[in-house]
Amino acid sequence: MDNLTLFIIIPLLTIFGILFCRDHKQVKIVSAIGMSLQLINAGILITMFLLQRAAGNTDMMLFVKDVVWYPSLNIHYFVGVDGISVAMIGLTSIVIFAGIFASWEVKDLSKEFFISLIFLSSGVFGFFISLDLFTLFLFYEVAVIPMYLLIGIWGTGPRHYSAMKLTLMLMGGSALILVGLLGLYFHSNPSGGPLTFSIPAISLVHIPPDVQRFFFPFLFVGFGVLGALFPFHTWSPDGHASAPTAVSMLHAGVLMKLGGYGCFRVAVFLLPDAAHQLAWIFIILTTISVIYGAFGAIWQKDLKYINAYSSVSHCGLVLFAILMFNKTAMNGAILQMISHGIMTALFFALIGMIYGRTHTRYINEMGGLMKVMPFLAVCYVIAGLASLGLPGFSGFVAEMTIFVGAFQHNDVFHRVVTVIAVSSIVVTAVYILRVVGMLLLGRIKNDHYLEITDAKWYEKLSTGVLIFSITAIGLAPLWLSELINNGLGPIIDRLLVVAH
Repeated sequence: MDNLTLFIIIPLLTIFGILFCRDHKQVKIVSAIGMSLQLINAGILITMFLLQRAAGNTDMMLFVKDVVWYPSLNIHYFVGVDGISVAMIGLTSIVIFAGIFASWEVKDLSKEFFISLIFLSSGVFGFFISLDLFTLFLFYEVAVIPMYLLIGIWGTGPRHYSAMKLTLMLMGGSALILVGLLGLYFHSNPSGGPLTFSIPAISLVHIPPDVQRFFFPFLFVGFGVLGALFPFHTWSPDGHASAPTAVSMLHAGVLMKLGGYGCFRVAVFLLPDAAHQLAWIFIILTTISVIYGAFGAIWQKDLKYINAYSSVSHCGLVLFAILMFNKTAMNGAILQMISHGIMTALFFALIGMIYGRTHTRYINEMGGLMKVMPFLAVCYVIAGLASLGLPGFSGFVAEMTIFVGAFQHNDVFHRVVTVIAVSSIVVTAVYILRVVGMLLLGRIKNDHYLEITDAKWYEKLSTGVLIFSITAIGLAPLWLSELINNGLGPIIDRLLVVAH
């Protein structure tokens, strides 16, 4: 069994083990063991990848496995990883591990909940390792579809409305993606040979520019829907607000990154002519996402809605950086996906823990919580400081890399939109500091809060892993940046050839 396939097998074996559990305690233990093994497997993969690169292996993709799956359509189980996909696998492993312990108190239909959550994670892992477009799309659907059940059954508030809205919008995006993928497939061999879904093979083909211009919007918008691209972002705040804690963590922390990764790996890489020609349209839309999300967060009173709109802004920065088409900005885009993934997972975990104690998410009903739950309060402050880009945390590294890369363009258009995007930092600082002040400082507004207990061991484990990751990236980002640059090389080379 190869290492990459294990990322799909381990969740499936964990689900099989959960089926034989007799109570929720056994379900939690099996889930924790399975996702711990997944985290260990990710650590082994990162180590093996770095050793291969250190030994001088310069192949674009490592640990490749190619097995014919459906011969008549030339569909393969074709997997492999570069530095970018290895980094995303590491992110997913950390978030799902923390999500399991953040859901430790789920007792209602716990077996079905953990099965759905872990099945969703198997789709995410499969998506990041796929080099065949059909297989990639299959895993994309596996990752998206369980969200309806997880929000509709275990969510809060208007959960049925939120689940349906999220599902319909993401399925609409999937339809656009499918059209784009079929366009790539039917133009994958202009010489008349067998058609293919292989990403490396299609990257060697020059698809006519008019064909690229037609199919690029389908792919970029289709993946952009999951990446909260304006104006297709409206599912995100409602979906996050109604989702249970671990689902919000995985959804904002990882699932939204499938959108940015798809825009990058499929739309931009395989259709570079159209990407250059149409980039200005999507740069405007992503700039709106960045500013709109930041200002949207200011006006919210619900903690989950604040973090949801913040995610729209931060994910907008990812798509914005991808469209800069230079190595620095694109490196920042991947760093931002990882940084925001861990940071927003921490936020949603803490919000769930606070809600479980106060039974409210409205900041004007809280205050003085630092006095009764100091550990969780300090964790929230750390998450806030990382979100507003304080040096020493991952958010600073990612955003600075994006803005430095964006400023490398000398034309007026790119400079203007970059200045507008940079202004989001100020807005972010406003709503983060405002929330910290209202939530944690001042007097305690409700006598019930005096009886609140601080974090339990599994909550400390969940938040501790995420805080360690944010700090480690912030203090020592070079190894991760070099890992990402390793995967960026072929993509940047292809974009530069088109540009000239």
